[in-house]
Amino acid sequence: MFTVVACIRDNHDWRLIIAAVVICLIGNLTGMLLLFRAQQCDRAQQRNWIMASAFAIGVGIWATHFIAMLAYDSGYAIAYGLGLTTLSVVIAIGVSYLALLVATEGASRFAVALGGVLMALGITAMHITGMQAVEGQVDIRFNAMATLSALAIGAALAGVAFLIFRSLSGAKRVLLSAASMVLAIAIIHFVSMSYITLIPEPGRQVTAAIVEPRTLAAIVMAVSTALILASLGTVFLASHLTDLKGLANATMEGLLVIHEGTILDANERFLEMSGWQLSELRGRKPDFLLLPAGGLASGTHHETLLTTHGETELPVELMARRMIYRGRSCDILAVRDLTERKRAEQMIEHLAQHDVLTGLPNRSLFDTRLRQAIQVAQRKHAQAAVFYLDLDRFKAVNDLFGHAEGDRLLCKVSSILQRVADDSATIARLGGDEFAIIQSGKPQPDGARDLADAILAGIAAEMDVARDPTAVGVSIGIAVYPADGDTGELLCINADTALYRAKHAGRGKACFFDAEMDAAVKARREIENELRHAITRNQLFVNYQPILDSRSGSISGYEALMRWNRPGHGSSEPDVFIKIAEESGIIVQLGEWVLRQACTEAARWPQPLTIAVNVSPVQFMLPNLYDRVAAILEETGLLPQRLELEITEAAFVRDRKATISTLMRLHRLGVRIVMDDFGTGFSSLSNLRALPFDKIKVDRSFTGILEHDAAARSIVRAIIGLGHSLGIQVVTEGVETELQRQIVTNEGCEQMQGLLLGKPDIEPSVKMAARESYLSTHEKAQKTVLLYPQAISTAK
Repeated sequence: MFTVVACIRDNHDWRLIIAAVVICLIGNLTGMLLLFRAQQCDRAQQRNWIMASAFAIGVGIWATHFIAMLAYDSGYAIAYGLGLTTLSVVIAIGVSYLALLVATEGASRFAVALGGVLMALGITAMHITGMQAVEGQVDIRFNAMATLSALAIGAALAGVAFLIFRSLSGAKRVLLSAASMVLAIAIIHFVSMSYITLIPEPGRQVTAAIVEPRTLAAIVMAVSTALILASLGTVFLASHLTDLKGLANATMEGLLVIHEGTILDANERFLEMSGWQLSELRGRKPDFLLLPAGGLASGTHHETLLTTHGETELPVELMARRMIYRGRSCDILAVRDLTERKRAEQMIEHLAQHDVLTGLPNRSLFDTRLRQAIQVAQRKHAQAAVFYLDLDRFKAVNDLFGHAEGDRLLCKVSSILQRVADDSATIARLGGDEFAIIQSGKPQPDGARDLADAILAGIAAEMDVARDPTAVGVSIGIAVYPADGDTGELLCINADTALYRAKHAGRGKACFFDAEMDAAVKARREIENELRHAITRNQLFVNYQPILDSRSGSISGYEALMRWNRPGHGSSEPDVFIKIAEESGIIVQLGEWVLRQACTEAARWPQPLTIAVNVSPVQFMLPNLYDRVAAILEETGLLPQRLELEITEAAFVRDRKATISTLMRLHRLGVRIVMDDFGTGFSSLSNLRALPFDKIKVDRSFTGILEHDAAARSIVRAIIGLGHSLGIQVVTEGVETELQRQIVTNEGCEQMQGLLLGKPDIEPSVKMAARESYLSTHEKAQKTVLLYPQAISTAK
């Protein structure tokens, strides 16, 4: 009787022992690599990779056992039964698969422990089955306690191997888990075998089909090595093939492989795009779904249509390339779906030619349609009408109720216009609250009149201006081709001119262009358009008219008078353009410009003379008028006490409370307030009593008739007396004759200005000569040396 321990120590072949360890390590490394690959796959393929891993580990366990058994030479003839030997490898692979399945798919640590126990049971079962396959004149006796101990240690090490695999990452994950599994296999094998007892039985007969030890050794080593290396190669090969196929399927382009004119293969993206199955495509020519598909040179691009399985057509782009595929020269067609790009191009084109808010054609598309309408009308000797529409009260509604309400109104008007106009008409939004319509194929002017009436009726039906504070009206200007113009540009200008007349005729009306009636309107529009650029084009300048003290005859200050050097018209007086500037809102920029110029000029004068500047009632509508005046004074360095702001009582009409508040603030700043044109318009004694006026000006209309109108003389006398009683200085403007000067002087007027005393554009030397002449005629007047600004400019 002897034990295997003595045999291992004294009678073993270390070459086979080393081979067994190497085979075991390679098998477990391969198994862990396959297991790692399994976790990278989707669930459908995961179990296939786990089976491959179990195969590599099971074969490694089986090969390790039998090679280690063959390392011992006991001196007896030992062979192995073919049936049990085959069963042992099946047990090793099967139980390994079950253990790997439990350990990897379970989420808890209990699954890891259970997997380790199952792996140890599989190793032990394979070991016992392999030992039972031994055929020879010996009897094998197992030690139950040693086997159970080996089983417990092996289960612990196998569990550690699974835990390492789940916890670590990278190369450590594979190497350490494989090493722990090799240790588990070796301990189960050697601890269990160390306590096996072999009892010789010389008379025992061997009946089973047997395999000689050396033959089995060669077979085991060759087969296990081949199988394990094949599994290891499968890891890398399958990994690369799967990655390449996944890369082809992951691309956003469809790939179609064509060999000798027929379809060989296609990726998933192409199948998804076309709706065809791969089996339906293989062996068929590509022309049945791509038109045209042939004739593409390598590297070229071509746009065509792809016929889907549902008989729909998709716009696609093809790019051909020739390459070797599966050992054959093939044409690869990259098919890119252009549906989204075409949709985006159409959207961009639509946005470029349509208004974003209303969806109507914009100015660009309107101009194109107008040219086309004129061309058709010319060819057919027909007529066409152009409508320009502008919403009444829209700015007020937009400012008061916000842009969201303004947008809603624009969309509502757009829907009304589309409803009342027929399909042949082009309705466009040119910008803001401006719309335009092209009417073709109708007899004119009756067709235009009918459409205009329908638009006005439609707007009135849905927009009750009397009850709805957000309601708007519409004014319409109409020009007809060819009577009112033979080009699109001229028609638009004339329609816009007619619109301008409609708005100034009371709004809510439609006006046809009339060459004679609209001549003045057109001239007015030209002034307005040119005036908008007058500042930037340096066409404005300031003249300064002196204001004289009636008693001393000295100059007490100047009034700044704005002039416009209009191209082609020479110097224009304020009466030509101020009213237009006020109606269009341009007066705000002009008023600020002239105030800055006057303050800048006055700040350079060596004497502290006053400078008077007119302020329009429109400027008092600005909430920041006080801030702008204060900023200009600070910017130019002029003392507020030297600035006189001349206003008319029209400034109190719109918002009396706000105007009074602004004037009070300016007065507290030190600015002098002058009431201009007193005695005309809205003159009110309550304004003189309530407001801090420093001066009042007698309007020139009274001064001009003083010589022969007793009533006018009485009015002037009353105004001067009123000023004296209120402690307010009085200035008489428009003094042009000596008699007028005498009258206002005798009535006690403190200051005068007019052509007699100095023209706005007169040179300083001429002023001096005129003043000397004036003094020689009136020797009783005090002869005081006049103080003239040294840097007064008559033209800016």
